Amino acid sequence: MDEQHDHQERKLTLSEVMGEIAADTDPRVTLGEIIHRLGHRAFGAMFFVFAAPNWLPMPPGASTFLGAPLVLMTPQMIFGVRGPWLPNFIDERPIKRQHMADAFQKLIPWLQKVEKLSRPRLTFLFGPVGDRMIAFVCFLLSLVLILPIPLGNMAPAAAIAIFGLAMIQRDGILALIAYAISGLSLGLLFIGGKVAIEGVEKLIEMADRLMAGWAG
Repeated sequence: MDEQHDHQERKLTLSEVMGEIAADTDPRVTLGEIIHRLGHRAFGAMFFVFAAPNWLPMPPGASTFLGAPLVLMTPQMIFGVRGPWLPNFIDERPIKRQHMADAFQKLIPWLQKVEKLSRPRLTFLFGPVGDRMIAFVCFLLSLVLILPIPLGNMAPAAAIAIFGLAMIQRDGILALIAYAISGLSLGLLFIGGKVAIEGVEKLIEMADRLMAGWAG
């Protein structure tokens, strides 16, 4: 009976599983429960579930809360771990289901359209090497995602989520889109960081001049 149930569960699309999680009557949900409900699916499903809600209005600190599992899961995929593992203090941390349900219900219609249009193509971008490459890029993006940068998590979250869908659907076109967004995201972060450093250096230089003027 359990084997039959598992077989039926594997046939559910990601949008259907997300709908079930959102419809559950328990007022709280843990990250561990979400991972369990996703079952023995590809890491891609978890990439999407934990990254995509960052596109939407979420409570303060949500990007760090959702990004932390990605920081821990992506290295596991890089090293070939089959199933994701999270430490108990993250796995058992609760969140109001309504917040997650609201995000899921907004994402599901869009996800259903992608599921209908997407198909396996350019599959050479996946496999043992390709999947690890995706995981490495997602690891870098997840480090950005957990930082408290205003609006700075939108592009990394989009890239990770699209990578997740690409892995589920084995759709190389989606993967290429995600790589492009990743390059843009990391490029903007580099430029922003460089501008910030130059700004700080100029402030220090101005402060030194003021101090020298007062001393003279």
